[in-house]
Amino acid sequence: MTIPTLILALLISLLCGALYHFARGGNGWRLLLYFGASALGFAVGQWISLWQGWTVYKFGSLEIGMGVLGSFLF
Repeated sequence: MTIPTLILALLISLLCGALYHFARGGNGWRLLLYFGASALGFAVGQWISLWQGWTVYKFGSLEIGMGVLGSFLF
């Protein structure tokens, strides 16, 4: 993966964490927790997609669909 792909993946995962924080609420520490869990979930979703060969929504070398799914499951 290239640096721009990693930055895009980080932005998407942080957006998912922020959306969950907006829906769920909480303080600043929870926001950081949601950011961390979302980034980890996105990475795991990406890894599972590459490992199993599943594609939901692919943008270049980044599997956005499985990453977002993993983000929200974490």
